[in-house]
Amino acid sequence: MTIASSAPAAHLWRDERHGPLPALLLLLTVVTGLVDALSYLKLGHVFVANMTGNIVFLGFAVADAKDFSIAASLAATAAFLAGALVGGRFGAHTGQHRGRLLAVAIYMEIALVGAALVASTLPLDPNGRVETYVLIVLLALAMGLQNATARRLGVPDLTTTVLTLTLTGLAADSALAGGKNPRPGRRLLATLTMFLGAAIGALVIFHFGVSALLALTLVLLVASGVSAYRVSSSSEAWSVGT
Repeated sequence: MTIASSAPAAHLWRDERHGPLPALLLLLTVVTGLVDALSYLKLGHVFVANMTGNIVFLGFAVADAKDFSIAASLAATAAFLAGALVGGRFGAHTGQHRGRLLAVAIYMEIALVGAALVASTLPLDPNGRVETYVLIVLLALAMGLQNATARRLGVPDLTTTVLTLTLTGLAADSALAGGKNPRPGRRLLATLTMFLGAAIGALVIFHFGVSALLALTLVLLVASGVSAYRVSSSSEAWSVGT
């Protein structure tokens, strides 16, 4: 493979403006797929990362649709907002170094998902209702923090928790629509990683259970944290925040 042919592929993972951030945010996109698979399939048809879907589910629950819960949707939304608030304030005060900001945010996510893993193994109540809400709150806090951090970092097409604008851009900016089609590979890759996270999450839940999926999520976050730590003191141009 020539250097010229490998350059476009390398650009999906790292570029001059954003350094290694695209690769790290893609890993966090996989995390989103994993936790939303868990929350929807096992925590009462609720999303902890995709708030667009969650608000729709809240509307269903208000209309008394079967298998949807007002309380669960509200808990997820409130916790997500709290996590985003923490992430926003943290980014405003420490976002001068983008690598350090992402690293610390991942460490906080590791703590939250680790707490969720511990909670999933404890007999908190016979019916599992307490465990359900504990997991919803902890995971939604983590996803709100992650989304706020990704927003602060501002890497195009890598919000890590939503794909609506990514898919819209893929179609609306395409040559067929008369656009210049910027970053189609990255947009497709973001979509694929979310899909893979959700598919793997569903398989793990069905065959191994909630705790196994949380353990897998934690392993992925730890790997992301190690990678983020390595670039958290970088002095390259991409690391300078706004």
